[in-house]
Amino acid sequence: MRRNRRSTSALQAAAVLTVSILFVMTALIGLYKCFSKEPTPAALPVQNMGPDSALEPDDLAGRQQLDPSRNARKEHFHTILVGGLDDENGGSDTNLLVALDSQNGTINVVSLPRDTLLNVSWSVKKLNNAYHHGGFSQTMDEVSRLLGIPVDHYITVDLRAFVELVDAIDGVDFDIPVDMDYDDPYQDLHIHFPAGPRHLTGAEALQVVRWRQNNDGTGYATADIGRIGTQQAFLTAVAKQTLQLSKLDKVRELAEIFQTWVDTDLKLSNLIWLGEQALTIGSGKIAFHTLPGDGAGWYKGGSYYVLDPEGTLELVNNYFNPYQRELTLEDMDILVP
Repeated sequence: MRRNRRSTSALQAAAVLTVSILFVMTALIGLYKCFSKEPTPAALPVQNMGPDSALEPDDLAGRQQLDPSRNARKEHFHTILVGGLDDENGGSDTNLLVALDSQNGTINVVSLPRDTLLNVSWSVKKLNNAYHHGGFSQTMDEVSRLLGIPVDHYITVDLRAFVELVDAIDGVDFDIPVDMDYDDPYQDLHIHFPAGPRHLTGAEALQVVRWRQNNDGTGYATADIGRIGTQQAFLTAVAKQTLQLSKLDKVRELAEIFQTWVDTDLKLSNLIWLGEQALTIGSGKIAFHTLPGDGAGWYKGGSYYVLDPEGTLELVNNYFNPYQRELTLEDMDILVP
């Protein structure tokens, strides 16, 4: 029972990032552009500080101060961790790391699988478990340490915002990738969609991005990674449909939803600046990625998503590295069984 309930309720933020920043903030540009202000980057990440590390925090800080050139950052490059909170199940099961490179006009988004193996001291070493050991700030710290880069800011969104946000923009046109037939009478959850293009309401869109497999066991060949792909495709459709000035008439409704369901450490002026950059960059320059790894990996008898160190390093250096220097595997803290 618990397993089914958990697997079908794991949207946890994928769509809300674009809905929150790209919908609401691009709309607010029209009213508050004069208040636009670029965010301030975060402090240095905590690196190589896993449970088996011999490096003390003071030693690390001293080493970084002796070589400040290691931490010289690219201009107008910002990283934001977006998490979806589901109060019904607790925690943040799906997280997205966004890199906005205003200098080069790109936005890259990487999905962080919830079962990603972390080098931590607690017994269940999964990324989604970090939330239960210190809230979303702990999740931010673990992502920063895992990838060796600073996470500048965060946005968390309550899952209940999803339906309201999609309905506020009058639904989304989306090509459903596979036949979906799932019934769970215990949750009163019924998902039935044939593959193909469809205009989705908020409730229907939520069902599509939550679906994992049919009652007969058929579904995505790659389980959660397949669902991440559908979420990313949905985000692309949303971005293309909503990065339009015609949506400015929705500003009041969108702003109210944002205020009710979204929490962030970014100021309004920062959000407006980010929205302005997103509008300038356009949906054609938004790319989605997934951390490379093995979804069928094992560590000490447990099932994990085990990262491919070299592939992860290449991905981060290509799209998510805010530093002027190239990262190495020594900057990261990837646990390999």
